Amino acid sequence: MTELLNTLYVQTQGASLHLDHDSLKIVIPETPKRTLPLRRLDGIVVYGHVSLSAELLARCADDGRSVVWMSLSGRFLGRVDGPTRGNVLLRHAQHLSHAAPDLRLQIARSCVAGKLQNSRQLLLRGARDATTPAQASLRSLAQDIDDLLARAGDAGNLDELMGLEGQAARLYFEGLAQMLRIPSDIAPFSNRTRRPPTDPVNALLSFLYGLTRALVHGAAEQVGLDPYLGFLHGMRPGKPALALDLMEEFRPFHADRLALNLLNRKQLSKEHFETLPGGAVQLTEDGRRLVLTEWQAWKNKDWPHKLLGRKVSASLLPVVQSRLLAATSAVSCLVTSPGRSADAAAPDVRRGDHHTGGSPSAAADGQAVRGIWLSRPEVGVRDHLHGR
Repeated sequence: MTELLNTLYVQTQGASLHLDHDSLKIVIPETPKRTLPLRRLDGIVVYGHVSLSAELLARCADDGRSVVWMSLSGRFLGRVDGPTRGNVLLRHAQHLSHAAPDLRLQIARSCVAGKLQNSRQLLLRGARDATTPAQASLRSLAQDIDDLLARAGDAGNLDELMGLEGQAARLYFEGLAQMLRIPSDIAPFSNRTRRPPTDPVNALLSFLYGLTRALVHGAAEQVGLDPYLGFLHGMRPGKPALALDLMEEFRPFHADRLALNLLNRKQLSKEHFETLPGGAVQLTEDGRRLVLTEWQAWKNKDWPHKLLGRKVSASLLPVVQSRLLAATSAVSCLVTSPGRSADAAAPDVRRGDHHTGGSPSAAADGQAVRGIWLSRPEVGVRDHLHGR
């Protein structure tokens, strides 16, 4: 049995966190002090002006409990995890996989395939609930993304692959706008804008993407992978490329679908957003509290994982996928040799390894679909979990 620990989110400005023996003490001016047992927390996420004592930071680092700093708009700022953990041989295998051009491209194709398949799935789910005109449009956009998915398998380099991903993203957000039924007092959503977001929907998406990135980054480090060495996203100082790679497939599942639920159910209103000087839009304190509450509940939901043959909590899915990638990197380095192409050790999205264990219609019906990374040529080790 796996015990799911909680993540503490603190966004009250001026709050301070302290170590009190084996407990965490929360101090908020003019508010009674509150303590929480540290053993029930797997991470702490703070927003804006929230301070942590040196003693608490040292204890969290020693325990391997992550501390993440975010801006009030949900932008990732930094992270403390303590000493680097994991097997150095695994990280070495990850570096060797990155250095093999064919293998790197195949894994990058798989990252894009996962994102496109999950994006397509969400549009098809929306089409089932839409009226006739919107239904036809959403299905057409899903088909266009499916065509790009097939072309991704023939991408000859990373630039071409990123271009296909960009085309699919534009189609996807066009469909997402058609699926939204936002309150009349919230500005309409037309396209994705960021840095900064300039409307409430983009502000919500940016906030949820920040939460997803923090979750996936922690999963990669927990498994022992180097979160800064990715296959799809290029290396750049300070850029967690692997975390960005891994989170691609989780954007539609963890962030976009939750955003649709919050807006279409009218849980968020105009009062939950504020416009800053310069035009940037962000969630208010009440808005962040509501979203974080729903995020925590969303993470506790169980979803069927086809490969494992059982349900897995949403909060553990990034860990599962990171472990499967770790197995892939290690095994690929063992089976790839001068006499054997890296293509034989990696999945081929042209064969359909990136999505179906059956037909596309099976995926459209909301079933879990097949993995995209292979530890052995005949065994899929990644699953995309779609709508139920």
